[in-house]
Amino acid sequence: MSVEALGASTYPKRVFAPPVGGRSVNIHVREVGAATTRYSLLFRDFLRANDDHRDTWGRLKTRLAEEHLDIYAYGQVKATAQPLLMALAEQWAARTGWQV
Repeated sequence: MSVEALGASTYPKRVFAPPVGGRSVNIHVREVGAATTRYSLLFRDFLRANDDHRDTWGRLKTRLAEEHLDIYAYGQVKATAQPLLMALAEQWAARTGWQV
């Protein structure tokens, strides 16, 4: 089990990846009620509700994957952009009354 940081706190998280040669996918499992669970669900729902932001985020991730073959480097660069999108997601949540 790994941990995921959000602010000054850490939360347990499990990440499952396919075997070598399997379909390219990662599955993240978080505890119900954890702040990181809310964060992830808000991020997902915001992107589902906002085509332009979803498409921009997808293009960024594709470009990063092409330029950073090392998964750690990819994650580090992606982590610098994600808070900007989350600020928009929080505004969207307040405006729409979104809740977990």
